[in-house]
Amino acid sequence: MSTYEPTVATLADRVLRLRARVPGPRPVVVGITGEPGAGKSTLAAALLADLGSRGASAVLVPMDGFHLANVALRTLGTADRKGAIDTFDGAGYAALLARIAAGGPHTVWAPTYDRSIEESVAGAVPVPPGTDVVVTEGNYLLVDDGPWTAVREHLHEVWAVEVDPAVRSARLVARHVAFGKQLSVATAWVATVDERNAELVRATMGRVDLVVAEGAAS
Repeated sequence: MSTYEPTVATLADRVLRLRARVPGPRPVVVGITGEPGAGKSTLAAALLADLGSRGASAVLVPMDGFHLANVALRTLGTADRKGAIDTFDGAGYAALLARIAAGGPHTVWAPTYDRSIEESVAGAVPVPPGTDVVVTEGNYLLVDDGPWTAVREHLHEVWAVEVDPAVRSARLVARHVAFGKQLSVATAWVATVDERNAELVRATMGRVDLVVAEGAAS
């Protein structure tokens, strides 16, 4: 594992080198992980834009598409800690990555997560045959337990985004407020739910291939 401050262009170069080593029509699949609020989505979007500007076909498949539905969380009694690892369909996520990594003649349809309604949306992201790069981002890509163990098997590399803890916390509070929580509720949620999730993510950092300083790739 190495840590450095790359540009988006050098990260895209790295991905294209990986792509050149993947045989046949299969895509290279790169995972981006990190604690909640670390900047995973921002890095993924910048990376896809750079790859697209070079003529590479690249698709983002977010782990958050595998959030369990709110009605399911209420039934399970876990709605008050949505975002914890057991509030996702880890087995479904691993199975989708297996289909994507295998390539094949048919489009694979992946779910996404719509923050405006706080629900997953099925069949929203097409991964067509012949896609060069698939980027997937989420908190739990490197968890070595239960169905999550299989996730790492389908990723060619996994990068982690690091950010100052105070910046990350403030960003999370602002995000929760923007999507409807009162400031006091948002602050408590970050200190309890989000921080417990962050602790789990930190415990997986020894398995990453690359650590990227958040903001360095902008």
